[in-house]
Amino acid sequence: MDSENNVMMKCLSELYSKYAEKPWSETFHLVRRCMDRTRKDKRPCEPVMRCLQKINEALNVASVNAMLTRLEMIAKQRGLGSHRSPTEMACYLTGDLFYLEVLLLPGGSVEDVKLAQHGEAPQSSLSLLELLRSKKFEEFSHKLEDIASLYNIPGDSDTKIKVYTSLQHLQKDLLKISNLPRNLIESDVHADMVLNGRIGSILPCKEGHLMRFQYYISPSDILMEVLRQGEGKHGQVAMVVVGSSGTPHQLQMESLIPTPPHVDSQGLPVFNLMSESNSVLLPAVFHLKLQPPLPTLSSFIQKMSQITDVTLEADLQEEPLFQLIKNDRLKDKTWERLCLGNDTHFLMTLPDAELHSYVFCDPEWKCDSWKGALIHTVPFTHPAHVPAILELLRHQSVINTLLASCVSSHEHQPGLVCDLSCEILPESDCSFSVTFSLLDSDSLAILLVSVVDCHQVRCKLLTADLVDHTLDVYISRVLTRCMSIPITMRAIRKKMARMKTSVPLILKPACVLKAESSSSKYPHHAVASISTSLPTALLSPEPMVEEDVHPSCPAHYVMSMAAAH
Repeated sequence: MDSENNVMMKCLSELYSKYAEKPWSETFHLVRRCMDRTRKDKRPCEPVMRCLQKINEALNVASVNAMLTRLEMIAKQRGLGSHRSPTEMACYLTGDLFYLEVLLLPGGSVEDVKLAQHGEAPQSSLSLLELLRSKKFEEFSHKLEDIASLYNIPGDSDTKIKVYTSLQHLQKDLLKISNLPRNLIESDVHADMVLNGRIGSILPCKEGHLMRFQYYISPSDILMEVLRQGEGKHGQVAMVVVGSSGTPHQLQMESLIPTPPHVDSQGLPVFNLMSESNSVLLPAVFHLKLQPPLPTLSSFIQKMSQITDVTLEADLQEEPLFQLIKNDRLKDKTWERLCLGNDTHFLMTLPDAELHSYVFCDPEWKCDSWKGALIHTVPFTHPAHVPAILELLRHQSVINTLLASCVSSHEHQPGLVCDLSCEILPESDCSFSVTFSLLDSDSLAILLVSVVDCHQVRCKLLTADLVDHTLDVYISRVLTRCMSIPITMRAIRKKMARMKTSVPLILKPACVLKAESSSSKYPHHAVASISTSLPTALLSPEPMVEEDVHPSCPAHYVMSMAAAH
């Protein structure tokens, strides 16, 4: 990289010294002519391309020729062809199965941008038009890359057309699945579609956009969208793309859902069987491209492969799931300063200056059942695979959200006294435990959390002197509404403090607690508690009346807990 930068700087320096008395436009045309010369290697020379890009950025696009030149440069960067109209008042950016027509006005302003997809008439694209009119060329270039990726199909022209046709039929079937009637579970319609829809909240493919699904959103993200519209995160998104495959796959060439659709007991359509008349063998496979990439347990990766009968990327490197989550949460590597010996120590600040400490014992999290990999894409070949894959991705997202709620960039300070100190340990399957000390007591308590699937969470509190199963119900509701361990721990402490002053304690023999605690490595068998639906009703910015469960950032987590009582 340094050598390439040196070459680029040398090119710029030599051009500057040679053409110091001439305008940049002449220098630019010289470089462009050199770029257009026939070369044995058809790939563009990266240092010269970067040099040309620097010159492009220095030019003010204030004429037809300047706009045409900039568009041609963008096309070259994205591996597309380009040519001008005979009148030079239009520029065509061309790919194998699509082209973009940019119509210009005198002075270099853009009149219209039309996208013509394979087999379809050109249609105006307002989003692309606004980018060019605002001279946001970098964003336009990235948008063009997204469009080109939709047609990044292997094979000859005939194969490309067949794969693209299959992709169109897949998208139509996914829309049919999304539009099947179902009961509304959450009062927030958008959140209900994201979390409970068969394929999440779907955005159809139009104006060159890839079809995408928003399949998970956390309560804090929902609240952020309510309080700061347009500024909140967009949760977990999966885009539908197509890619090459060394192994040919049978892909649909027409809709596999009959009209009208027949629905099975799970509310999913009954598909027509693949046959020679409705499918064809092609060297391609569909992909769900995840944005952002998702840290995923190895067991979930295996389940996805069993669903699709297609192996995920062979180069996936297994790491402890917690390692992947904290790497993603603390991208600046702050976590490296938070490791104390074999433990990772995080401090969480809550309202009223309440301070929590969360310790993860790194060796414990290296067990095989909690190893995973960072998943970028999930391959599949049939529309029926998508709902099942998204259920697993949602399940994983719930686990990641809970663990990530204990991760922060606050550094541990020796001698610092915390209001609550917790140790989080992995248990079997998708369960973990939170061990903490009780108020005004030397005894410990254990909160067992089991994420059964993306719609159920089970909690059980084990203490030495207090047994109240209604407390398990309460904790489950709090946790599923806020999806935050620190907020839930704050609520538990307040609830237990009131219970100890208002009701007599039910003593529990120490041997019973020990037996239950020793079985916590297998909480699915040891914990018999209440399952609840995930996640929330419409969140409210008003603070709760009974349990003031705010997180460290009130703007993210202030919510109504009325339904939890």
